[in-house]
Amino acid sequence: MSAVLRARRGLVAAVAIALLAVFALVSSPLTARAEGEAESVDVQVTIAGDGAVTVEQTFTFAGGAPSTFEQRLAQRRGIIDDREYRYRVSDVTVTAGGQDVAPTVETEGDTAVITADTEGITEPVTVSYTVTGAAVNIEDATAVQWPIVQGLNFPVAEVSGDIRVPGLFRYLRCTAGPPNSTDPCQMIAGGTEYERFPQFRHGALGAGEMLALDIGFDPVVVAANEDVHQNWTIGRAFSVSPLPLAIAGAILLLGALGLYLLHRKAGSDASAGGKVTPIAEFHPVGEGRTEFRVLGDVRPGHVGTVADERVDPIDVTASLLDLAIRKHLVIEELPRETEFAPTDWVFHRVDGPTDDLPPFEVELLDAVAPENAETPVRVSTIGPAVNESIGRVQSALYDEVVDKGWYERRPDDTRSSWNRWGFALLGLGILATIVLAIFTQFGLVGLAITLVGLGLLFVAQEMPSRTVKGSALLAGMGALRGDLLTHPTDQMPPGHKYHELSEVLPYAVVLGGADRWLKAIVAADDDDTSDERDLFWYHGPKGWHMSDLPASLRNFVTTVSGSLFSR
Repeated sequence: MSAVLRARRGLVAAVAIALLAVFALVSSPLTARAEGEAESVDVQVTIAGDGAVTVEQTFTFAGGAPSTFEQRLAQRRGIIDDREYRYRVSDVTVTAGGQDVAPTVETEGDTAVITADTEGITEPVTVSYTVTGAAVNIEDATAVQWPIVQGLNFPVAEVSGDIRVPGLFRYLRCTAGPPNSTDPCQMIAGGTEYERFPQFRHGALGAGEMLALDIGFDPVVVAANEDVHQNWTIGRAFSVSPLPLAIAGAILLLGALGLYLLHRKAGSDASAGGKVTPIAEFHPVGEGRTEFRVLGDVRPGHVGTVADERVDPIDVTASLLDLAIRKHLVIEELPRETEFAPTDWVFHRVDGPTDDLPPFEVELLDAVAPENAETPVRVSTIGPAVNESIGRVQSALYDEVVDKGWYERRPDDTRSSWNRWGFALLGLGILATIVLAIFTQFGLVGLAITLVGLGLLFVAQEMPSRTVKGSALLAGMGALRGDLLTHPTDQMPPGHKYHELSEVLPYAVVLGGADRWLKAIVAADDDDTSDERDLFWYHGPKGWHMSDLPASLRNFVTTVSGSLFSR
């Protein structure tokens, strides 16, 4: 054998010996453990007949305990149907070498945190506690389920121990690993004539990993002490399971039926039996000539109130126009102070008797054009000045529609009465929804009541019901509206066109068709001169022409309606 060959073989042998040495060092059981790791944990579990579980854990540290010992014990565990088990941890002690280490026990969310100062301790550390709530009902048995090793802030090399039971058990399970792991422990046995108490053993557990036991007993051996809490969730509070859904549906169905019957009984107009009360007509006065005649004493304010059961701003504005056209007022449009200033108007009262005026018109006339006023009232300042008067105008109109037999009760009182019931039912529904959603699964029942309350508020607006006379008048309004929208506007007698066409306007403002009658007034102007005083009831500024009337009147109606009802 050559010297070179011998040298190569010696080198190979040296490398092999070095590798074997490294492998031996790595695999040796004497290799130092990670700092703070427990070499072993001995667990003694005692299960009492009342379901209480006492756990005693003895930790042995090869290199001394960590500076701070910490263990986190879960106090809740979720189960199906938005429920959870709740546990109570008590009688916590931590000792080392027989000396109390004075632990601190705090609650952080769903966890009980045990901490102790173990700086410099070399003796085994023993942690003991009792848990209540781990014995739960499982069909016809009591199952004791608890992670006896859990929530440690350091790893464990080996776990072993035994379980003291009060009697025979039905089954025995042990799992280990990360939370919710289903991997079995390395060894668990017991319940034989030689080993009455179960024993278990498992290898390494990382920080935060656990070892959990599940032992089943006859209920006479171990009583359940579970604490099951129902969690609140939107899904549970407003459950769509059959019972709450059926109750909510029944409430909605009965509520809808009740509202329908209520409206038919108290909110439907009485039948006029085909009767029609005419309000006004276009009366023939010659071939191809007609004039507008009001039949009776139904004024535009009455028409608007009976039509929609409310005294609206347009009803009051139309009444102002009617007063002017009946020669109780003159409406004067003022010249603009600047090019971009808004248009303004004043009301001039015309002296004359007011005995033939209904109370609401007297109140309105006194509000916008007081007798013996030093200066005329401007539309731009009329709102705050007549707020109280407008309320009295509305009240007087409501009284009149009752006095004339068109309603049995004032429409505003009827609405207010039913609104109170509606708001009461709505409030009850909201309160029921809150209470039922917090404490039960029947939140939908409260919502159903709330919807019925909202339905009653809606129906309340329709509850004022017209009498037979009111229904007949409503039919007359329909007939007059048809005439206002279709009757020819060029049939007024010559020489009286402005007057006859003007009389139509207040009713057309309320019922519709005002634009076509305004155009007819414009068409009646047969000269090119300015028309500031051509209308007896509406005066324009200097240079004003009849062709300006449609824009002026639309502006007037809009401005006055807003000003009279401003607050």
